Amino acid sequence: MASSSSEELIDYPVTTQLQPPPSTLPSYPDMIMGAIEELNDENGSNKSAIARQIEATYGTLPPAHSTLLAHHLNKMKQSSQLVMAKNNYMKPNPNAPPRRGRGRPPKPKAPLPAGYVPPPTRPRGRPPKERDPNAPILVPMKKTLSSGGSGRKRGRPRKYPVVAAPPSSGGAPRGRGRPPKVKTSVAATVGA
Repeated sequence: MASSSSEELIDYPVTTQLQPPPSTLPSYPDMIMGAIEELNDENGSNKSAIARQIEATYGTLPPAHSTLLAHHLNKMKQSSQLVMAKNNYMKPNPNAPPRRGRGRPPKPKAPLPAGYVPPPTRPRGRPPKERDPNAPILVPMKKTLSSGGSGRKRGRPRKYPVVAAPPSSGGAPRGRGRPPKVKTSVAATVGA
């Protein structure tokens, strides 16, 4: 039996590459600086206000716009192109003193006189004792009980010394804990 239904194949265009954003857009740092200048807020502008301003100015933006914006804002903050105060980004004040690092600043070093050669650096660790070069080299001997040793091991003695168990009458050594109860077998007497 032949089927009378007509099946049509629809050919859809296949795009394997993502289309790049239009090249008419300036770089993200330029767009961010432009948006901050246009917003002109004395307390700075937050990320969402900057994003809205960029969208209003340039219209079509790449699909990853929010991710790119966050990345470039963070990068510009770390490179001191932007200053962040209370979650708002603003341009740095050119008259402000440079930011000081954490901790105490180093003391200024006095200039060294001309021709001064610093002494060689000392090696790490405790310096060796001075020895008489003519004295014979002594090799230390192991201590034995006969040579004056006390026979004890070095260090603090153990809190619970190991006691040798007395030899048992047979079988395996006793385990830890309470031994299990022995069950007695009870034979039921059957009466007739």
